Amino acid sequence: MSCLKKSPLVSAAALATLLLAGGAAQAADWSDTYLGYRYGTQFAEPYNQKDISKNIFSLTHASGYKYGTNFLNVDVLLSDSKDPAKTSTSSGAQEIYIVYRHTLDVGKITGSPIAFGPVRGVGITGGFDVNTKNDAGYGSKKRMLVLGPTLMMDVPGFLNLSVLLLKESNQPYFINERYTYKLHPMLSAAWGIPLPVSAVPTSFEGYANFIAAKGKDEVGMGTSPETNIDMQVMFDVGSLSGMGKNTFRLGVEYQYWKNKFGGSASIAGTKASTPMVRLEYHF
Repeated sequence: MSCLKKSPLVSAAALATLLLAGGAAQAADWSDTYLGYRYGTQFAEPYNQKDISKNIFSLTHASGYKYGTNFLNVDVLLSDSKDPAKTSTSSGAQEIYIVYRHTLDVGKITGSPIAFGPVRGVGITGGFDVNTKNDAGYGSKKRMLVLGPTLMMDVPGFLNLSVLLLKESNQPYFINERYTYKLHPMLSAAWGIPLPVSAVPTSFEGYANFIAAKGKDEVGMGTSPETNIDMQVMFDVGSLSGMGKNTFRLGVEYQYWKNKFGGSASIAGTKASTPMVRLEYHF
């Protein structure tokens, strides 16, 4: 771990810890925090023609309080040597990616519930994405703010549909100043729906982001609309082993990513179809 000392990875991890501590300090009506692990062998990175294997460790926190919900996810992504670190071609790159979202329920704030048709509530979602990666090809240091309306659908579990405005910037290692893309919208869906398909409690979960082109990139090339869909079927196997309900979950995950980071289809590594195994320990 000495290679991470005094690096942006450490700063990002510290930020995530502070956010999680702050969320836990407020009075929550419900809360779920877990450690996760997933693994796949068909990840892709722009300008890289090889299939990349990644071990991904995560810390996730979701909670609800009187006026809305919080969501925080911290991924630590460890690539194999096909996605080399900047400091060495014999070891894989390391990345931390942080997502935070806060949704205010307008009906709960005003005291007048908003529900119509299949919609059980209307919210306003804000938050950010932050990442840092030490790969040899790009060295991403993404910063992104998001804000927009959310429809909370009336389904078992939850299904939230949002239209978010994105303000995104990056500073890869080959430019001296942070570059800001054009403001652009994203249509986003997030869901967690129980499935009555077996004796083991099962759920279908995930997110889908459809992102508009964001103007020219750091080197003056035009960007393309982006599609990122990540979904999983999870089995609550802990409920069968005496560990308790929603403690240990095992499942399969699939990610489809087209025009990754806004790169066009003509660029190698901008499209991925990645199956994964996934484990979660909730505490």
